[in-house]
Amino acid sequence: MIADTVRKQYTVAIGIECHVQLKTKTKLFSAASNDAREAQPNTLINHIDLGMPGALPVLNEKAVQLAVRASFALGTTPQIFSKFDRKHYFYPDLPMGYQITQFYDPIIKNGEVKIMVDGKQKRVGVHEAHLEADAGKSIHPAGEDYSLIDLNRAGTPLLEIVSDPDMHTSEEAKIYAKELWLRMRYAGVSDANLYYGNMRFDVNVSVSKTENLGTRTETKNLNSFRSVERAIEFEIERQIGLVEQGEKIVQETRGWDEAKQLTFSQRSKEEAHDYRYMPDPDIPPVVLDSALIQQIQESMPPMPDEYRKLFKSLGLDETSIEKAIDDPRTGAFIQHILTGSNEDHARRVALWMVNIVDSQDTGTAEPVWKLTTENAIKLSEMVANNELSSTAAKEIWNDIWKN
Repeated sequence: MIADTVRKQYTVAIGIECHVQLKTKTKLFSAASNDAREAQPNTLINHIDLGMPGALPVLNEKAVQLAVRASFALGTTPQIFSKFDRKHYFYPDLPMGYQITQFYDPIIKNGEVKIMVDGKQKRVGVHEAHLEADAGKSIHPAGEDYSLIDLNRAGTPLLEIVSDPDMHTSEEAKIYAKELWLRMRYAGVSDANLYYGNMRFDVNVSVSKTENLGTRTETKNLNSFRSVERAIEFEIERQIGLVEQGEKIVQETRGWDEAKQLTFSQRSKEEAHDYRYMPDPDIPPVVLDSALIQQIQESMPPMPDEYRKLFKSLGLDETSIEKAIDDPRTGAFIQHILTGSNEDHARRVALWMVNIVDSQDTGTAEPVWKLTTENAIKLSEMVANNELSSTAAKEIWNDIWKN
């Protein structure tokens, strides 16, 4: 552990690149299914995903619309003009020999995400967000001297959200990652299921004793908020330790070993010129219609901050509020109860829901959503009229949740 007196001598800069899998039925440029959760390897592919000679990509219109929704969730508006480029590199899980992405003209620029850290609001800038097709997946069987390739993921539509290096602690980065996750879910952009890799985080970390940014490392493919926090904390400690010993930080790509709780070197970090970016000649530029942008903007649901204000007005504490907003449906449910009754009933039901989330490790919240707001109000009224004790009402609520 680096002593606090030493650590305070350094400025830490943290940026995050977040890959969000868009919630479309098909891939970004082909008609193959975009849902590979339970699919057998190499079953959701076609000639475009395989990069067969003469195969021409066709842009998925729904993916563009979801990117427009994401722009509003990121506090900005989409770019009227954007286009696709080819990012060249060789890897076995990239059949085309290049990745289709937006390098020169991304669909989103200059966004922001505001987070609360220690009771104070902090702004994290979003430099850009661009559409791109995912690569396949390399599988390395334990103890074997070969690798396998699964191309089900090849061509999956991604939105890569690139933050500015505005974060300075692992806690700030964790809170930012969680807020991105919430916003993408609330906006309907992605299922954002971390277990299935619908959102993956690459963290860039540098340390410096001057105002200039230090040499950064990038730790890739983190799939939990805890991993984001711990990988950053390890990198801060590792980099400061190296500098204190008179060694130089190497700009490189690193991986995260969850079992050992440490990062490890994977390869030297490439620069933009290494990828030989060029405009993709097969895909026309995207020019958005102003009427479409307005239509999507008007259809945007409330974002997490609006429900935070709702729950705060009902008297919930900060911890309960953050638990309550984890599922976008909770806020809408409580808002309907408030509209159909009063604050007392809304507060009581909100606390029931928070307590359920707090006390049970349940991956599916479907049973509770079968309960109508009218019946939830009736249950609350029985408590208010002394027809049920609070304890009995909670038992009934628990039974509803389970079955």
